[in-house]
Amino acid sequence: MLDKKELFAKTIEHVDITRHNPVPLVEAMNHMAFSARDLARAADVYDRMLRDKDCGIILCLAGSLVSAGLKKVFVDLIRNRMVDCVVSTGANIVDQDFFEGLGFRHYMAPERVKAGLDDDRLRDLHIDRIYDTLIDEDELRICDETTKLIADGLAPRPYSSREFIREMGAYLAENGKTRDSIVLAAYEDDVPIFCPAFSDCSAGFGLVAHQHARGDQPKVSIDSVKDFYELTQLKIANPTTGIFMIGGGVPKNFTQDIVVAAEILGEDPPMHKYAVQITVADVRDGALSSSTLKEASSWGKVDTAYEQMVYSEATLAVPLIAGYAYHKASWKQRTAKRWTRVLDGAAATA
Repeated sequence: MLDKKELFAKTIEHVDITRHNPVPLVEAMNHMAFSARDLARAADVYDRMLRDKDCGIILCLAGSLVSAGLKKVFVDLIRNRMVDCVVSTGANIVDQDFFEGLGFRHYMAPERVKAGLDDDRLRDLHIDRIYDTLIDEDELRICDETTKLIADGLAPRPYSSREFIREMGAYLAENGKTRDSIVLAAYEDDVPIFCPAFSDCSAGFGLVAHQHARGDQPKVSIDSVKDFYELTQLKIANPTTGIFMIGGGVPKNFTQDIVVAAEILGEDPPMHKYAVQITVADVRDGALSSSTLKEASSWGKVDTAYEQMVYSEATLAVPLIAGYAYHKASWKQRTAKRWTRVLDGAAATA
């Protein structure tokens, strides 16, 4: 039976798209069939977003992507002006990225552990398993406690998740152990991050502890409606938008819905001009993650001229699509939108 040190012998290493040029491979896939051709077209649609100087690009993240080794891809997209906003599950941003920003790591599970044969033993060792990846539960509790520490230091009022995550970025700027962090990169490059279901992660544990400790005193809370309103304001301020969605769920629906929300506010925004979704969900699960982009057009959310579904597991498709766009280098001519400044300016004049 392996001990904790042996189980944590191999760390997950994040793929670096800047070191691997997939352009010739992806262009060759354009002359193939099935998912290969879909992926090549998706890469072209993403590159079109980057070439369109009016387009604001929203990256949606669902699933365990950071723990799987994709963190540096997203960091590079932010730092190279290839993303203007991130909408994500809390797990990617807090339990995984912020967690690693504090200096902790994810580990490769041995085959026997990956098969689920030792989960009881893992529990005894305070090790959590994400399929074939391991994380130290004791270190994760430190992550929980750090979000409480941040909340304790803020003025007691409702915050959007974006506002709170920006405070997390400020914390990493002072106390972080690595620059390869989505939260830190977004903080430094004025890229807003929204987690519409923010309490569904380590931040939730920290905020529960914060509110419990405060008792009847004023406390920090997260206002999900403010999230929705702020993201809608971005659509109004920047009507031409593209969405690069990995997985589905809440981030996908939240981002698509801002077109309708803007209409409700009396605006007449265009649908998202560009859209790419990478997913393994299909119609059989009957859920949001499998709803096609063409279906979203019937709701007035996504234009069908430049949309592409890619049915693939994310760790396979994302490095190819993102790497293609990086090495095509359209981002070099692109100006960052700095949407955090847009939102902070709106708040200051409200």
